[in-house]
Amino acid sequence: MYKKLEEKDVNAILETGIEVFSRRGLDRTGIGTVAEAAGVSVGVIYKYFTDKETFFLACVRYALRELDMALEQAAGSGEDVRGAMRALIGALIEHSRRHPSHNALYNEITSGSCREFAPQLAREIESRSAAVYARMMERALAEGADAGAADARMFAFFFDSLLMTLQFSYSCEYYRERMKLFCGADAASDDERMTEAFLRFMCGALGI
Repeated sequence: MYKKLEEKDVNAILETGIEVFSRRGLDRTGIGTVAEAAGVSVGVIYKYFTDKETFFLACVRYALRELDMALEQAAGSGEDVRGAMRALIGALIEHSRRHPSHNALYNEITSGSCREFAPQLAREIESRSAAVYARMMERALAEGADAGAADARMFAFFFDSLLMTLQFSYSCEYYRERMKLFCGADAASDDERMTEAFLRFMCGALGI
């Protein structure tokens, strides 16, 4: 008789799926490959997910929930927006270091190999961060940022674009090497230095 998996076991399969999809891409990955890596049968995966595409989207959404929890908490912290940005940048670096395959999967989505899901995933992924970062920029304006130089939604877009590059710099080989060339070979190992440099850049842009 089939035994229903516990939530932690389903999550472990999703984590394996994230790691495999991030390395091989959607087109080159079969459910059998994921099942073998996860140490389960193909049938087990199909008990929970109807096809490869459904499983892939579940992997993306699982990774997104993990990041959401980290960033939402950080974005609402700090006595002022400067403190909130410091907490958010630090949380993103920590998450990227702990879950590199999550961000590598994100990079895979943006590369075009998942073109059929691009509109759907862009709305799901970016609408959440857009709302969080727009609120942060509105908070900055309320605390005295240069209103003449800032549109909250535009600044949220620029801020997110920088954060996305930072995520990839801890997760994807090309971006890792790029960070070494720009920032030095030891940049990735000095989280405080990276956080402070990013924070100074953003505060200068916001005029705070």
